[in-house]
Amino acid sequence: MSDPPRRPAVVCVGHAALDAIVAVPRLPQPDERLPATDGVLAGGGPAATAAVALARLGVPVAFAGRVGDDPAGSFVRDGLDQEGVDVSMLDVVVGATPFTACLVGPDGDRVLLPTPGSLPPIELTESLRAALEHATWLHVDHVGAAILPAVRAGGLSVRISVDGGNPIPGLALDRIDLYAPTLTALLELTGAADIETGLRAALDAGARLVVATDGANGSHAAWVEGGAVRSIHVPARPVSRLVSTLGAGDAFHGGLVAALLEPRPIEDALTRANAVAAASTRALDGRSALPDGAALAALLAPEPVA
Repeated sequence: MSDPPRRPAVVCVGHAALDAIVAVPRLPQPDERLPATDGVLAGGGPAATAAVALARLGVPVAFAGRVGDDPAGSFVRDGLDQEGVDVSMLDVVVGATPFTACLVGPDGDRVLLPTPGSLPPIELTESLRAALEHATWLHVDHVGAAILPAVRAGGLSVRISVDGGNPIPGLALDRIDLYAPTLTALLELTGAADIETGLRAALDAGARLVVATDGANGSHAAWVEGGAVRSIHVPARPVSRLVSTLGAGDAFHGGLVAALLEPRPIEDALTRANAVAAASTRALDGRSALPDGAALAALLAPEPVA
């Protein structure tokens, strides 16, 4: 008899999609037939990929969202389940599962062509509410953010993490424990002209910790400690064999929440999250190269002195 599933420490809520990824030697011209050099079908979605990163690191995690009653939906749901993510709150509904066509260039850069699917919005169901009553963290993306007003109104004490890489109309940062946009999204949201001003503006708006990802330049963070604003920049981890940056930001968020859950100091948490993101770039998709705990420890081990 198998052991009962552990209560999730983290619940990820949001977008679950199918990614059709092809590597190309360059971007195609109109009406051109350009043979791809590689290709793969994989599960995608910001919060869903963050959930896989958490599961790989040994964190009990559940994913709540919706997929369609189509082959793509089955593929996405089965993939999360096989990674050890609790999918009991991933509902299968009538409709088309979103999918994204992804072109990946020789330097790891990508072009994304997402389809919206035809699924109804995510809601704070009774089962999701019950899970959040026991979870430490709730992590949402641009789709999962739809439940935040109900979470706030319901008085749930779960800590809230928001992946702000995609636009979230009407997002209020009040009572957001971790706001994690890209640097571009941070500057657009705050109207700031530089990193420090943008970080401070997000803190002033109510976020408790702001972490902005900046690709190969690493990550920037700001928070209030002892009545004063503290900020830090942590460089990205070197990547010896970059294949694709697809999902690297989502991997970063999973690694960051895992580190904050322990909890670890912010600089250490960012270092670990950067390493998880760097590891994810070694594969064409955003998940297959995600590290487990042992692999992450090896990545972070100091190099021997000659």
